[in-house]
Amino acid sequence: MTQVEPTIAETASRRRRADLTPLKALWPHVRRYKGRALAAVAALVAAALATLVVPVAVRRMIDLGFDTSHAGYVQQYFLVMIGVVAVLAGASALRYYLVMTLGERIVADLRAQVFAHLLKLDGAFYDQARAGEIVSRLTADTTQIKSAVGASASIALRNIVLFIGAAIMMAITSPWLSVILLVAIPLIVVVLLGSGRGVRKRSREAQDVLAEASAYATEAVGAMRALQANTAETAAKDRFDGAVEHAFGAARDAIRARSLLTGVAIFLIFASVVGILWAGANAVLAGTMSAGTLGQFVLYAVLAASGLGQLGEVWGEVSQAAGATGRIAELLDEQPRVAPPAAPRALPQPPAGAVRFAEVGFAYPTRPELPALAGVSFTVRPGERVAIVGPSGGGKSTLFQLLLRFYDPQSGHIEIDGIDIATADPRAVRARLALVPQDVAIFAASIRENIRLGRPEASDAEVEEAGRLASADEFIERLPERWNTPVGERGVTLSGGQRQRIAIARAILRQAPVLLLDEATSALDAESETLVQAALDRSMQGRTTLVIAHRLATVLSADRILVMEHGRIVEEGRHAELVAKGGLYARLAALQFGDNAPAARAETASPI
Repeated sequence: MTQVEPTIAETASRRRRADLTPLKALWPHVRRYKGRALAAVAALVAAALATLVVPVAVRRMIDLGFDTSHAGYVQQYFLVMIGVVAVLAGASALRYYLVMTLGERIVADLRAQVFAHLLKLDGAFYDQARAGEIVSRLTADTTQIKSAVGASASIALRNIVLFIGAAIMMAITSPWLSVILLVAIPLIVVVLLGSGRGVRKRSREAQDVLAEASAYATEAVGAMRALQANTAETAAKDRFDGAVEHAFGAARDAIRARSLLTGVAIFLIFASVVGILWAGANAVLAGTMSAGTLGQFVLYAVLAASGLGQLGEVWGEVSQAAGATGRIAELLDEQPRVAPPAAPRALPQPPAGAVRFAEVGFAYPTRPELPALAGVSFTVRPGERVAIVGPSGGGKSTLFQLLLRFYDPQSGHIEIDGIDIATADPRAVRARLALVPQDVAIFAASIRENIRLGRPEASDAEVEEAGRLASADEFIERLPERWNTPVGERGVTLSGGQRQRIAIARAILRQAPVLLLDEATSALDAESETLVQAALDRSMQGRTTLVIAHRLATVLSADRILVMEHGRIVEEGRHAELVAKGGLYARLAALQFGDNAPAARAETASPI
């Protein structure tokens, strides 16, 4: 039995124990812009050093500036401090600009990388994945990463530099007071690390729940008319409200954990500063330390403490980004089962359009125990028109799925022009096929761009010629912007017949030697079917054609008819031959035509 690959959710559960390791995946993106990153670090260090100069100036001013014999020092120190502040402001502004634009650039690259990877994944992945969850990872998770790579990373680096610099200066200023901090710092770090693990876990759970809510919202918006037609608005609202509340509860738990982490860190940090101030004040009273030295030490302690305190806050944001990066890494880790071989075989040129199935067996990855095809074999000669009929669930559409290499069979093989398609590049295989499906995918773009999907490099003239051959110009010329008319999401402004003619125009524009028709006219009215059928007849000229049909009237004049049941070809022949056999096809024909209809219908059969 075929082993089912782990789903995204299962992979996610394995990663929940990970710490910040997912953030390593961002390093190649940062390295790509190392010049900008190094400039940002330089600006950050300059701002930190400027900050560290201030306490020295304060000490000199306290110890010398208030003595009347050194009154001139006050003016000098204030001028120095103004210069330091100017350096601090300029370096901080430059650091913010460089880091934030770096974050935007990295996230833009990451989104492009994820989307490009999604385009490579096969049917087995999309059988289990939810579109809303994928979109959530592509948008919400990358936004979380942008926040971390931009503002959070900048703040974290600045505070690390400030903490290290302040710690060094504290040791120089008063070694014995610095020893006190050595007791507090390890305790603070342990608290940050320990609490951060809980923050990461809760943040990841919040992101997962939000993705589930987004997935349902995407489905509901896509099926809004179905919800309204069935007066199911209240049920949909209740379900989404429940998902939103669940997401809020998960987010609240994550925020509570971050709040507790922040509060504990701030208390420990500033409690240690108070302890230092108390010890230093006693030293000044005892005459073993000057007031300026104490002031300088306290300022450095405050800088170090505030640095650690903000690290506590930033740690939570970085932890969230680690969770988001892990979720995106799960997508990038998904590998297509249908992939180009290391050395793909080239398909013959020029293409002939021959198709052969040889003992093909297949079960969908989500239902490995239920074979969809079992030992299917047949050959289609170049230019031949072959119809595939049979009850629903017989395996007809699965033939097209395998031929398009959305999946690979578990046994047997499929050939195009004598080449096993498993040994060829999937894109090269698909370039030889043109599909007209029953449910046409229409994008929220113009009619011209929707037709151009068949061959993106086609010129406007070629697109319009394909539209005319598909009889699409009949309605396009009546539209306000003609070929440039937007059609709405999923082509909501078009009728079924109009969408089908756009699909046929794509197939004509594609200029592929093999045409696949999957119930292309089943949902059309008589007038639309006549127009679409004429367009299909023109598109089939000189091409090998495979037709899936439930309505037998559309396949009476096919060169050959394959009858499928339970994943097998049970009959094969022309219409009259199959009717004479009295088998499954004859029963289907009797149900659709009645006892005497087939012969009469054959005279007026469609061109398929």
